[in-house]
Amino acid sequence: VQLVESGGGLVQAGGSLRLSCAASGLIFTLNTMGWYRQAPGKQRELVASVSNGGTTNYADSVKGRFTISRDNAKNTVSLRMNSLKPEDTAVYYCNLHIPMYDYWGQGTQVTVSS
Repeated sequence: VQLVESGGGLVQAGGSLRLSCAASGLIFTLNTMGWYRQAPGKQRELVASVSNGGTTNYADSVKGRFTISRDNAKNTVSLRMNSLKPEDTAVYYCNLHIPMYDYWGQGTQVTVSS
């Protein structure tokens, strides 16, 4: 399984970005796709996830600002990020979770300037 991310970049505080991730390879039907982020000196943390059935989960820090969505037919997941804050600055990683295993993308940098 390969995960390819796109859409990171530099944006001013209050701005928006959209991250996309495409999965390829042998993918189990039952899976959860999501986005994690890791800021310098901090642990990787869950940002948002969505199951193949459409159940979503968000970190408290992004609720109301970020929206995750997926296209099961295309094996893609997207993250719409609005009202970005400097503390959202991090490397964002796409994740595909199946029972007992996680796949990760290479990461895409998101930088929010104040």
